[in-house]
Amino acid sequence: MDIVINNPKETESLAKIIGLVAEPGDNIILSGDLGAGKTTMTKGIALGLGIDQMIKSPTYTIIREYQQGRLPLYHMDVYRIENGADDLGLDEYFEGDGLSVVEWGKLLGEFLPTDYLDITLTKDSKYMEKRILSIQAFGTQAEKYLERIQQKMEESL
Repeated sequence: MDIVINNPKETESLAKIIGLVAEPGDNIILSGDLGAGKTTMTKGIALGLGIDQMIKSPTYTIIREYQQGRLPLYHMDVYRIENGADDLGLDEYFEGDGLSVVEWGKLLGEFLPTDYLDITLTKDSKYMEKRILSIQAFGTQAEKYLERIQQKMEESL
């Protein structure tokens, strides 16, 4: 599924829907160039979960946990992990009671969760704020998650 997003406010609105319909054990792999809007997306997802505290990119901490929402949010940035992903115990997050959002998640290779939504943000070459958002489901739980997102988007129109 591809969606055209015209500005960061639209990114946040869509992301809020993604957070609203998340269930325990859902996983999102976020991809996109630097500045594509991965952290903006995560902020919107957090709002959808009822988390209103400041969301910062966990580039140097690798994992930030936000517990005060409807579900815990596990925000990860694995950009700086060259090896040793198996030492982080990511499965505990991926199979846990919250929503895991992993920036640069494709870098995990064999340590990717088995079931996840792949969300890729692509910058538009002409318009600075415009993005193409592609969502693809891998696994049964992710397919159900994507269906809930699509249904909520239709209700929101």
